[in-house]
Amino acid sequence: MSKSKFTLGRGLGALIPSESAQEGVREAETRANAFISLEHISPNPFQPRKDFTHEALHELVESIREHGVIQPVTLRSIPGGTYQLVSGERRVRASREAGLSEIPAFIIDVPNDLKMLELAIVENVQREDLNPMEEAESYDRLIRECGLRQDEVAERISKDRTTVSNFLRLLKLPAEIQESLRKGELGMGHAKAIMAIPDTIHQVAVWRSAIQEGSSVRKLEEIARKAATESAVTNGNTHRKKSGRPMKHVAVSDEQVAELLPLENTLKQKLGTQVRIRQKNAQQGEIAIEFYSGDDLERLSEMLMNIKEE
Repeated sequence: MSKSKFTLGRGLGALIPSESAQEGVREAETRANAFISLEHISPNPFQPRKDFTHEALHELVESIREHGVIQPVTLRSIPGGTYQLVSGERRVRASREAGLSEIPAFIIDVPNDLKMLELAIVENVQREDLNPMEEAESYDRLIRECGLRQDEVAERISKDRTTVSNFLRLLKLPAEIQESLRKGELGMGHAKAIMAIPDTIHQVAVWRSAIQEGSSVRKLEEIARKAATESAVTNGNTHRKKSGRPMKHVAVSDEQVAELLPLENTLKQKLGTQVRIRQKNAQQGEIAIEFYSGDDLERLSEMLMNIKEE
């Protein structure tokens, strides 16, 4: 195959490949184990990436015209002599637009669609070019469709569990905030500040204010703290109105306290932190769960929010 096929462009560039493009092709040739016709490559049906910006794709097209395809794509062989993309959709799209007919590729054995999904997601996440919602949805698919736990997802992508947990929490945000994250109007720091607000009404209000004013992460954290306080006060007032009067404390026997100790110890073991159960009367009481850092609070919050009803 002629190396000039990797540097097709316009005018003389289509006939006389540049030296840098030739070097790019040579590098690709040493790393790829095949050169595959673009006509024989079909998209990855499990592609986790949804948003391909025109500007970024245009830059890649120009880079390929100048330097060739440096990083081979990864393909899965399918019956009929064709191939399915595992990773590299942007490179395939840009190569077609640049006028190439073939692309360097690694051909790997993928035993089933489930493994295909896992490989596609992990590869895309590790390249760190997904938007926050795409990343959150990728982790969620690894959990739901591949049967992985959060710690296993973290191990696969070489990130800590707290990071995975934070991204998964984005999926609980109101739809308009999620869309804002897709568009790049907000960053992950902004989203974490908004997630600290307990109710969706205040979350949306703070988000709108942040978009209108172009708030920094620090500024948004301050606004979010105030909104969280206001929400707590409002909820507290609502609770008092519904209950009519505050709950009175009555004497609780030593036997009643002793009966709660096994449950208290079980909760400590399950949650991995200090837990105290305080009984205020025969029917009412409270459970206090301690946390010791922001990460610890996020860990406990994630555990509690993931509790499923039997």
